[in-house]
Amino acid sequence: MAYALPGERRITVLPPPPPVCLVDPGTLILPPPPPVAYLVPLGAVPRPGHQGPVFVQNPVLVPRNHSLPYPPVILRLNPAFLMQMDEQRTRSLFQFMAQEGLEPSPEEEMKRKTAIDQLKQIVLAWIKKVAWQCRLPKDVIPDAGATVLTYGSYGLGVHGPESDIDALCVGPYFATLEEDFFIILHSMLESQTEVSEIHCVKSAKVPLMRFKFNGISIDFPYARIPAISVTESVNVFDPSVLAQVDDTSWRSLSGVRANKRILQLVPNLKNFQSMLRCVKLWARRRGVYSHLFGFFGGIHLAILAAYVCQRYPNASASALLCLFFETFSKWPWPEPVVLNDPSIPYRHPDGRSVMPIMMPCSPFEWCHSNITRSTYKKIVSEFQYGYVLTRLQDPGRMEFRWNNLFEAYPYTTKHTHFLQILLTADNDDELQEWVGWVKSRIRGLLLKLEMVQEYCDPNPTENVDHNITEPNIVFYWGLSPKGNTINIGSLKKDFMKSINTDQFADENHTHCKLALSIVQYSQLPKSLRLDAGSAKGSKPCGKILDNNYLPKPVYSQYLPQDFVGYDVANEQHRAAAG
Repeated sequence: MAYALPGERRITVLPPPPPVCLVDPGTLILPPPPPVAYLVPLGAVPRPGHQGPVFVQNPVLVPRNHSLPYPPVILRLNPAFLMQMDEQRTRSLFQFMAQEGLEPSPEEEMKRKTAIDQLKQIVLAWIKKVAWQCRLPKDVIPDAGATVLTYGSYGLGVHGPESDIDALCVGPYFATLEEDFFIILHSMLESQTEVSEIHCVKSAKVPLMRFKFNGISIDFPYARIPAISVTESVNVFDPSVLAQVDDTSWRSLSGVRANKRILQLVPNLKNFQSMLRCVKLWARRRGVYSHLFGFFGGIHLAILAAYVCQRYPNASASALLCLFFETFSKWPWPEPVVLNDPSIPYRHPDGRSVMPIMMPCSPFEWCHSNITRSTYKKIVSEFQYGYVLTRLQDPGRMEFRWNNLFEAYPYTTKHTHFLQILLTADNDDELQEWVGWVKSRIRGLLLKLEMVQEYCDPNPTENVDHNITEPNIVFYWGLSPKGNTINIGSLKKDFMKSINTDQFADENHTHCKLALSIVQYSQLPKSLRLDAGSAKGSKPCGKILDNNYLPKPVYSQYLPQDFVGYDVANEQHRAAAG
């Protein structure tokens, strides 16, 4: 493009303008021209039979005006071309999802469904047994019932081939948590050939059992409601029911209630599920998907995705994914994210979260957040980077390189120094528990680092150092080159104070060790992969092996002469949940 400079008899040819940017459906916006003059388009006529956008315009030279901003050049795209482009990009997105294996195969799906159906049958047999032990009237026992409700990624329909299942056991008022659930039902599950690696998590905020059913990992909390029989159609939003449940049952029900409400509020379930699968993969690959490490958890991403679906109800899956990054790259945090629902009252955040997200079900609390100054900075940066990749593309191209959006975060090129967190134990079972225990308190270490470092990038990827003979897990956190010198001894001493509590403070767990050190990139093991999402994360809890553990027989509180099972109190561990 050429511009005539005032007062001179020459033409200055400027370099080509930057790439155009698709900002609204059917609209192209070009950046403002140089501060000499700008062109005003007088018309746009598509050429018949042409597949791409073609524009005919008569340029008019307008003198520079210091009092007015330079308006952009707005060009209208052919709607038919836009629809064709969106369909092509959506097809390519689905192809990418298939290549990544984001959806389980029909066989894997059936395996999960069968596991849940069998679990429901065991639970139903369990509640009949408990009803008999409670000496309920004989005509009432046949009507006694309990059920299993799924939630989490499985409940939302966004689980992958290797995902576990979050399943809530909902029972009637007479079935207790401590005896009937953790002893009687535990014993019944333990006797099943399909069940393995079962252990109890009694001290977490949401007490649960964890086990594998035909190889599928299941998290299994318990809630009881004021009823004789509980069926799959139970109304978990009924105020008369919720008013009479205890605090533990309330917390256990919150996951199911949030899931159900999200599914009710999204306008297009299939598009929501496709987008959320992609968003979760993006968050894992870019290192911003770990609630314990100060990033997003599953419920946070689900609500953010649902918000975009509500805002653009007619958008395709590929368009929704692009709009997700556009929406939250420009979000004025700490403005809260609240789903569009007349029953949700708007209120200002409590100030405890820098990225407040409201739960979509009563009592409409803020999602628990561990986000810190450093993790907030990275999340915002990744939103902006995702926006650049999805929006600043050539609108004339049908193809879209989805691989670029889901590239693993390049930790080794972003950081030159790392904090190495080495966790070791005598065997794999103890290591799993030790890692879960440390991760549940890892935010304290991050906050201490931020006091001396300008920025810290807590990579949640779990690595294994094969040069160490003991079972181990290693984390590598990126450090800021501008930060102050870190006193490793003082840092470890302060952090260990929050770890050496309860069971991990006794002599039976002195073999669980933690070591901190600062390493340079050149000192990292050659086989190490720091790419985010390249290693499977372990669950934040496992089984404690107590050398002095002796099973304690327990007898029914209703029929003292009847033996009901062994107390598994020594198997409880201190992992954080919720």
